Amino acid sequence: MKTTGNRRGLCLVALAGLALAGCASTGEKVSMGDPWEPYTRRMDSFNNGVDRVLLKPLAKGYKFITPDPVERGVSNVFSNLRTPISIVNNLLQGKPTSALSETGRLGVNSTIGLAGIFDPASAMGLDKKSEDFGQTMAVWGVPSGPYFVLPFWGPSTVRSAVGLVPNQLVHGRNFFETGVRDKLLISEIITGRASLLALDGQIAASNDPYIFVREAYLQNRNFVIYDGNPPIVEDEFEDDFDEDLDSFDDDL
Repeated sequence: MKTTGNRRGLCLVALAGLALAGCASTGEKVSMGDPWEPYTRRMDSFNNGVDRVLLKPLAKGYKFITPDPVERGVSNVFSNLRTPISIVNNLLQGKPTSALSETGRLGVNSTIGLAGIFDPASAMGLDKKSEDFGQTMAVWGVPSGPYFVLPFWGPSTVRSAVGLVPNQLVHGRNFFETGVRDKLLISEIITGRASLLALDGQIAASNDPYIFVREAYLQNRNFVIYDGNPPIVEDEFEDDFDEDLDSFDDDL
């Protein structure tokens, strides 16, 4: 049995790794979406320091010693373990067909796919239908709240941060005993960070890496919430320009 201190340490390492998974995510206007920017910038700098000292070196080492086919297989395993989250949230969003598809994927990949190492479900037409509790709350009409950088976790919104708790409770690793669960957690962190190494150069080359990551996170989050068809939000400048143009036409 792990001590409370050791388990807390594992959770902190987990949060540090999974923070960078958000480097993919919504497009809310800065004035509306990031009112806590002084705090979020400081927390972002702290998380980057943890990544630079701990996670990035581990991810590089893993990437260097692991053949690509093995790396893909390991990533598939962790994707398979996250499938229960999608099953539950598809049901909560009123998508029974997608929930059945995800259930089929879990059954096929866990058996024929050798615990998820391979993905025969996709070849059988069972496409992935990923959903999480943050997306479910959005579908239910819960406001996103401001952009928020969690310590050790990274980019989020208030709504998505709340959704992290049930996400972790439903995660497939919870079906294993504590010792195995902890090892799976650490391995998932390292492999997840390794998959993002290719983005480091693009982020570093941006004029403001903080804004780059924030906008990428928010845009991607909006994209997945609307299943790839987010509504078009008119820019305030474009609205003002259109109004001025209409007024000019009327004067003519």
